[in-house]
Amino acid sequence: MNMQIKSAAVLGAGIMGSTIAAHLANVGIPTYLLDIVPRELTEKEKSQGLTMESPAVRNRLAAGGKQALLKAKPAPLYSKTDVELINVGNFEDDLKVLGEVDWIIEVVVENLAIKKKLFARVDEYRKPGTIVSSNTSGISINAMIEDMPQEFKEHFLGTHFFNPPRYMKLLEIIPAKETKQEVVDFMMHFGERVLGKGVVLAKDTPNFIANRIGTYGLIATAKEMQERGLSISQVDAITGPAMGRPKSASFRTLDMVGLDTFVHVANNVVENTDSAEEKAAFDVPKFMLDMVDKKWLGDKSGQGFYRKERTPKGKQILEIDYNSMDYKPKEKAGFASLEAAKAAPGSSVDKLKMLIYGKDEAAKFAWETAKKALLYTAAKIPEIADDIVSIDKAMKWGFNWKMGPFETWDAIGVEKSVERMKQDGEDLPPLVEKLLAKGYKSFYKKDEGRLYYFDLESGGYKPTIEKPEIIQLKEMKKADKVIKANSGASLIDMGDGVACLEFHSPNNAIGADIVQMINYAVEEVEKNYEGLVVGNQGKNFCVGANLMLLLMEAQDDNWDDINFIVKGFQDACMTLKYSQKPVVAAPFAMTLGGGCEVMLGSHRVRAAAETYIGQVESGVGLIPGGGGNKEVLIRYTEGVTDPKADLQPYVNKAFEMIAMSKVATSAKEAQDMNLLRDTDKITVNQDYLLYDAKQTVLAMAQEGFEPLRPKKLRVVGETGYAALKLGAYTMREGGFISAHDEKIANKISYVLTGGSVPANTLVTEQYLLDLEREAFLSLCGEPKSQERMMHMLKTGKPLRN
Repeated sequence: MNMQIKSAAVLGAGIMGSTIAAHLANVGIPTYLLDIVPRELTEKEKSQGLTMESPAVRNRLAAGGKQALLKAKPAPLYSKTDVELINVGNFEDDLKVLGEVDWIIEVVVENLAIKKKLFARVDEYRKPGTIVSSNTSGISINAMIEDMPQEFKEHFLGTHFFNPPRYMKLLEIIPAKETKQEVVDFMMHFGERVLGKGVVLAKDTPNFIANRIGTYGLIATAKEMQERGLSISQVDAITGPAMGRPKSASFRTLDMVGLDTFVHVANNVVENTDSAEEKAAFDVPKFMLDMVDKKWLGDKSGQGFYRKERTPKGKQILEIDYNSMDYKPKEKAGFASLEAAKAAPGSSVDKLKMLIYGKDEAAKFAWETAKKALLYTAAKIPEIADDIVSIDKAMKWGFNWKMGPFETWDAIGVEKSVERMKQDGEDLPPLVEKLLAKGYKSFYKKDEGRLYYFDLESGGYKPTIEKPEIIQLKEMKKADKVIKANSGASLIDMGDGVACLEFHSPNNAIGADIVQMINYAVEEVEKNYEGLVVGNQGKNFCVGANLMLLLMEAQDDNWDDINFIVKGFQDACMTLKYSQKPVVAAPFAMTLGGGCEVMLGSHRVRAAAETYIGQVESGVGLIPGGGGNKEVLIRYTEGVTDPKADLQPYVNKAFEMIAMSKVATSAKEAQDMNLLRDTDKITVNQDYLLYDAKQTVLAMAQEGFEPLRPKKLRVVGETGYAALKLGAYTMREGGFISAHDEKIANKISYVLTGGSVPANTLVTEQYLLDLEREAFLSLCGEPKSQERMMHMLKTGKPLRN
């Protein structure tokens, strides 16, 4: 494609507009953020002597939107430095900049007349060929541009981001009737590969795909709850992970979204359909409307379906009683079918079936709400989408469902569930009738490793689109590509001479089995492959060492065993580092402790944009034990080439990062923190991470990879240690850290400075590793450290004592 987007403009600097601009900045696109000129001065502006002609006043809304990005949580920016890519302005003075950009995104108030008026003004400045889109959540794409010139229509479409844009994967692309196909194709590719989104093609219908299905399901859930007399918290317990939904379930999700936003989306269907049945389905329950009137909108107003209160015993979470409109303590779910489903071994499919086909009130509720959602969704093809795949993807990416509606239907059994639906007196949609008439038993099927889906129009199965750039390790295993495996890791042949070391222990925690496989992988790759990718497709890349095993060994005083375990992991990381073939780590999500050390031991890193990297061991009373201190020190000092330069400032920064358990909140921030080098690259769409890492290995091999050679490291020695030790003492005396924190800080300081050697001594990596291991073992024996480890295992949170 000849199209490209090198710059953009976002029209509307509210929460959605500013965060879309932030995500464009995240991927390196300079962006103008424009909004209206305020109608009057604030008191602060008056006191500053500003007038309505002052640029600071005229750009106030856009500037405020930009400034809010630096304080918002979760952070909309990968790195705060990215905010500099956003330039602010207003609709009266700065629309001329629209002639400079390649993409114009409208994100103003959801009012058709206002949008049409704005697009008419946009067309005065826009250059031909510039793509224009609307982020509307449901207003007709075609109605917005019905009065616009043909060339404008050909380059216009809907681009519906989900909030927050950085984190939510779904991007719905909605073409207008006259949108050029090449524009649609380009934006789908751009959205997926550059913006990192899961892109779904939707039709110009009210609320498009995900919000249409999701809103219907939430209203049906609320009405069923009232009918059965269940509480808010009981429903959330049922409609969470047990049904393949996120932990936020139904009403906690609405608190995060904002009840006013939800009601607006629901009303959008009511106002844009002539169907009495459809209007009734989206009729919001009265108690929700009352909550909106009271401004009980959820998190943004401090209370919604839930409210936090401080009590003498700490924070208490209350839930709303929708009958009295008072708040009361949360109720325990207490349903046998729900507890059985949670405790059941096996997959999420097994748990769902156990709940759906149970006999108690929770099971009946789960069945009724699931049944309604499935029937409604099936009835909306081909109105809102042409195929079931688009709907399933939209619900997984937009609402974080584990399975889409049709995947869910297959999971609970189409024949069994349909039979029960018929017994309930339900009418089956044409899609389901046609499927069963053909004698088929599922919406999806696999044939010779290829996935097919049932197509309403043809009445047969069609192959899903498979992209070779999206590698699935699970499928490679099924295709007998495993070179060797044990309980914690597998070595997989990725093809083209590249192997993949996959961790798959519980939580991808590092134990002896993973260490063993690291050593085997390097040996095998050096003999028979071009290089190695260290990556997996679990929930997280790796959250560190097996803390439970370590704690048990420490409590039993098995110091020789601990020393053996730590030494083995150190050696494995050094084996990666000095491999004769290129090693590329592909981290994503949480990459902490030992996971960070594996990454630091690799030659290159291809990180997912959403990677959270750090050495967090001090939070559990320890220090990094697999070479993390050494590698962080190297990254902070390797740019200092003058042998006479003072290393202390760089050592101080390395110390601060480790002692404070700092974690990069994105791969880009990891670069700012020196955890990633300039040669390390970032993949925005995690679906492509393993492919990109593989290509990095092949490129390194083709360029003529030269293995690293060990070098001695200059350390600051005893004087540097004394300086850091004094700093920790001062912090403890000032009440900023505990005595045990001071002890941990001194251990970190001793390792980073090289301990009892003169300043500027050259030491080997092994020397630092030995210091690190000795310090690690000494802390394992500390009761306070063991207490912190136990607290982390029980709560998942660090303890400061």
